[in-house]
Amino acid sequence: MELRQYAIVLVNLDPTVGSEIKKTRPCVIISPDELNKYLKTIVVAPMTSNLNKYPTRIPVKSNKKKGMIAIDQVRTIDKTRIIKIFDKLTNSEIRKLKDVIRETFVD
Repeated sequence: MELRQYAIVLVNLDPTVGSEIKKTRPCVIISPDELNKYLKTIVVAPMTSNLNKYPTRIPVKSNKKKGMIAIDQVRTIDKTRIIKIFDKLTNSEIRKLKDVIRETFVD
């Protein structure tokens, strides 16, 4: 299974602690392909169906459902947590994602 940046994948996020996003849910791979190819871990941003607008959330549509990518919940996970690959973000969703990552993590 080839894991590419900006792919939407189904991930088992449990066990979690405290306020971390829980359950098995779609996530977006945000680590670059070079890392995804060679490391046993990847960096993902979980998706949520909670449509509350926060500066760290990006609205997306996947599998005909609306959701938000939660940049404030970025996690590094072992690849064995990935259950299946869905689709990929659109170019405009990728641009928004990059903007929010830059705004959130780069001073």
